[in-house]
Order: sequence, then C-alpha cells, then structure tokens
Amino acid sequence: MTQRTQRTMRRSQAERDAVTVEIGYAFVSACFAAALVFGAVFGPALAFDLSGAVRRGLAVAGGALAAAVFLLRVAHVLWRFGRRTGSGRPPHGRV
Repeated sequence: MTQRTQRTMRRSQAERDAVTVEIGYAFVSACFAAALVFGAVFGPALAFDLSGAVRRGLAVAGGALAAAVFLLRVAHVLWRFGRRTGSGRPPHGRV
C-alpha cells in the first residue's frame, strides 16, 4: 500500500470511537495528575501560616508545574496510543 492511499483511507467507526475514548482518558488522567502536583506544591501554604508572598510563590510554582504535568501527560498518552500496532500507522514513523 502506498503512502498516499494510507493517508486517504477512512477510519471505521470503532477506530474513531477508540480515538475519542483515548483523548478523553488523556484529558481526565492529565487533570488528575495536575491536581495532585498542584496540591503537593501548594498544600503547605494551606497547612501552615505562611506570608502572602510565599503563598503566591507556591501558587505560581504549583500552577506552572501542574500545567507542565498536564501537557506532558496528554502528550505521553496520545503518543503511546498512536504508536500501537493496531492504529494503522507503522511504528517509529517508518513507511
């Protein structure tokens, strides 16, 4: 099968559903991981009586780390899904 015909092939409903489920899983698991990271970083500000500057610093640091974890988790889950042998694409970008 040539590269052109692989690009123009239509996906079945089951394949489209699998992609939708995987995107949903990536989003939900990334939200959970990001919330855990934010809670771990900002948690001490809630537990202890810290100054306003320290609380803001922890909030910013927690938010930045949570955003990074979110993006990395989504990318990891979707990349792993795309590399599965049943996804119709050859592994590692080989043609």
